[in-house]
Formats: sequence, structure tokens, C-alpha cells
Amino acid sequence: MRIATFNINGVNTRLAGLLSWLEKAAPDVVCLQELKATGAQFPEAAIRDAGYHAVWEGEHRWNGVAILSKVGEPVVTRRSLPGDPTDTQSRYIEAAVQGVLIASLYLPNGNPRPGPKFDYKLAWFGRLITHAHSLIGTDAPVVLAGDYNVVPTGADIYNSRSWTRDALLQPESRAAFGQMLNQG
Repeated sequence: MRIATFNINGVNTRLAGLLSWLEKAAPDVVCLQELKATGAQFPEAAIRDAGYHAVWEGEHRWNGVAILSKVGEPVVTRRSLPGDPTDTQSRYIEAAVQGVLIASLYLPNGNPRPGPKFDYKLAWFGRLITHAHSLIGTDAPVVLAGDYNVVPTGADIYNSRSWTRDALLQPESRAAFGQMLNQG
């Protein structure tokens, strides 16, 4: 199964490019982030016409995530990351596709730092680490795809000195990403 992830930065604004890419690349499953579209604004018909089933969790402003599949209809298992029932941001959707549990996630950016947005990023990351650990225990194949808003090392970005204050490069963000990866 070929799985791709794509921060679309506005699904309706970039719909023509998405449809062209789907036709050329033909991934089996696509995880989209930053839809910038409510549920009613999601272009389900155009995506279906391109041969993909879709499930999504929309939000008008910056967030929103989706899973597209041409190898079977995704069966939604979660529409939000567990651990904080007060969190209403659309940043996580999880579905089963042909026996594989796939999540599309859009981790918070965390800027400016320090402050509440950075605190939210780290708390969200902690919830993701906890949930990922529980998924490992299911013995099912799992893919957590998306935009993690982390630059793991200086080699992963151009001129990292200009970004030294950015939340994506902070030791706490990098440590959380490493902790999640080290779980397996």
C-alpha cells in the first residue's frame, strides 16, 4: 500500500493541483492536513470523481485533516486525539483502510514561544505519544502520517540559525518527536 501525506494549506484553493497530483502519483491512501475548510466545504464530490473515498474532520481556520483512499472506504475509528475532551481543534483523524490503521495528524505549530501556543503544542505531543503507545499494543499495522511541525535536526532545514527561536526547532519539540519515534 502506497501512503502519502500532504499539507495542502487550503484544500479548495489547491484542489486542481491535488487532483492533478492524485492522477499522476496515484497513491493508494493520502493523508491531508491544513484543510482550511469546514465539513460542508470539503470537496467530497471532486475527490470521489478522482476515484477516492474520503473521511475528514474540517475546520474553517487553519486546521482540518482528511484521509483519502482508492483501495477501499476508510472506516473512521477516531475523529480527535484522545486525552483532552475540551480540545476542539480539528488536528487528528484515524481510520482503518484494508486492515491498516491510518491517522492523519496536524500537530500544532507552537509559535510564539514561550507561551500558551507552545504549551499546547507540547501537551498535544504528549497526548499523541500516549495514544501512539496504546496503538502499538494493538498489534495492528499503524501509520501516523502528517505534519508534525518539528525539525528533527539542523540538517532538516536550510540556514537553521535564522530559525533558532522557532517552536519547530526547540529541544522540547525535538525531544517529544524522538520519544514518539523511540516507542517503535
